[in-house]
Amino acid sequence: MPVQIVRNDITKMKCDAIVNAANPTLLGGGGVDGAIHEAAGSGLLEECRTLGGCKTGEAKLTGAYDLPCKYVIHTVGPVWRGGQNNEEALLKSCYRNSLTTALEHGCETLAFPLISSGVYGYPKEQALRVAVDSITEFLTEHDMLVYIVVFDRSSFRISEKLFADISSFIDDKYVDANFKFRFSGRGESGESAVLGETQILYPAAANLAQLRRPAKPTKALSLEEALKQTDESFSEMLLRKIDEKGMTDAQCYKKANIDRKLFSKIRGDRLYRPSKQTAIAFAIALELPLGEAKDMLMKAGFALSHSSRFDIIIEYFITNENYNVFEINEALFAFDQPLLGA
Repeated sequence: MPVQIVRNDITKMKCDAIVNAANPTLLGGGGVDGAIHEAAGSGLLEECRTLGGCKTGEAKLTGAYDLPCKYVIHTVGPVWRGGQNNEEALLKSCYRNSLTTALEHGCETLAFPLISSGVYGYPKEQALRVAVDSITEFLTEHDMLVYIVVFDRSSFRISEKLFADISSFIDDKYVDANFKFRFSGRGESGESAVLGETQILYPAAANLAQLRRPAKPTKALSLEEALKQTDESFSEMLLRKIDEKGMTDAQCYKKANIDRKLFSKIRGDRLYRPSKQTAIAFAIALELPLGEAKDMLMKAGFALSHSSRFDIIIEYFITNENYNVFEINEALFAFDQPLLGA
């Protein structure tokens, strides 16, 4: 199952379990830890007193009490000391042990905060990368819906360079879409005129005469004949491309961040029409170049437009041959756009 990045209060997540970024005593604290203890009520603290604390990188499970989930999984992240004190390995261990604990208790949905990215000082960009990498590695072998929950924009950060590059790409494409119009006008000299940002192209006289000549009438097809000319559907193109790439179905839908049940619907119905985000997610998973990606989108009834920030961001990643759906989703989230896949 997929990974979703959501902006929410983790104490309000309705899932099987939430993860608490706890301190070693498990007796509550500030930030996410304090918020979870406050929302859960005194019963959580009483149970935590029986656990004898928790070591960095490990995870322990309790009931959820007044929270809208079944369990709370407590894990202790590393304090950032410059990155030379095994912080990354310990942070990965937090995610791995939390996911394993959830799996052992039959959880199908699990919500994480960005562990150690608050008062423990782990750089948010690096903390996000560890979270995504650790979770996606686990999900290649197991089915679970996992949320990464961020409370506000200051809790989430992609690299400044990537943000600036995408911003510049968006600006350029918006200019192309909104200010550089090309169209045919009256005139027979073949020259062009530039008016501010608008370029008017005049066709030559010979070409203009051809344009004025009425086209030869063509015989209209009957409805039955037209229906026989139905093109390859989105589902058919998707399955063909999976075979051409030598991928298994599972490799494709997991790489696309798509739920297995949704993929089964698409496979079972040749006329299934996915959402735009789902169609793009499969194009990304198949690592299609821009032309083929647009073709796959068209078969689902969509297109990429330079008047849409979402579409421009997708084009940026495909043009730069970055087909990591989770990195793309991080960028989409940073720009307040809908995510791919899930």
